Amino acid sequence: MIVSDWIHVIAGSFILLSLCLGVEASPAFHSRYWLFFTAFVGLNLLQFGFSKFCPLGLLLKKLGIPETRR
Repeated sequence: MIVSDWIHVIAGSFILLSLCLGVEASPAFHSRYWLFFTAFVGLNLLQFGFSKFCPLGLLLKKLGIPETRR
C-alpha cells in the first residue's frame, strides 16, 4: 500500500470509530464530544483538497511508506 491508500484507511477508520463513540444510538456510545474528532478529520481532508498539505502523509513518508506503486 502507498501513502494515499494508508491516508484513506486511517481517515475512514477514525471517522467510523469516532461516530461509534459519539452517536447516542450506538451501543459503543461514550460521549457526544467524539463528534468533534469526526469534524477534525473531515476538516483535514477538506484542507488537503485545497492545499495538498497532509500532516499524516508527512508522517507516513518518514516511516518509509512509498508514495508510488512500482
